[in-house]
Amino acid sequence: MMEAAVKQRRSVIKRQKKEAAKLAKKQGAAEAILKNVPTSPRKMRLVADIIRGAKATEALYVLKYHPNSAAKRLEKLLLSALANWQGKNEDQNVEDAFIKEIFVDGGRMLKRLRPAPQGRAYRVRKRSNHVTMVIDSLTAPSLTTPVQTSEQEAKPKAKAKTAEGKAKKEKSGDKKTKK
Repeated sequence: MMEAAVKQRRSVIKRQKKEAAKLAKKQGAAEAILKNVPTSPRKMRLVADIIRGAKATEALYVLKYHPNSAAKRLEKLLLSALANWQGKNEDQNVEDAFIKEIFVDGGRMLKRLRPAPQGRAYRVRKRSNHVTMVIDSLTAPSLTTPVQTSEQEAKPKAKAKTAEGKAKKEKSGDKKTKK
């Protein structure tokens, strides 16, 4: 029988993101955090999704001309993250930097009251968010080396097996004709 997939709790997902960010920070990636931004997380995620995985210079151009107000805040955060990255990686060019991770978490919520008909009051939730951005290098050895070595090792082995298989088939075919 099939077991139901267990959905992870938000707290577990947040903890995993923070641990991944700490690990990336140790490996040479730079991080910048923007806290208590008075915008709803949903609006901020719309802009963050556009630049996720992009090169830093391209992301700066996109954010500069994007009409959303969240883009201006993310642009300042990206500039801060780039400054942090340059402080760690002085020998590398800014063209090598890309946005490895960007995520938006909900921040504190201000609760206000709005007057409603017949003496009642409606609750208004003014949301805020926290944005975390991790920038890393495209030419980092941790990103390129494992992928290239596994592909290079896999291809020659596959060719060798096919060549051996063809040779065996030809030999077995010769034996059948002789008998």
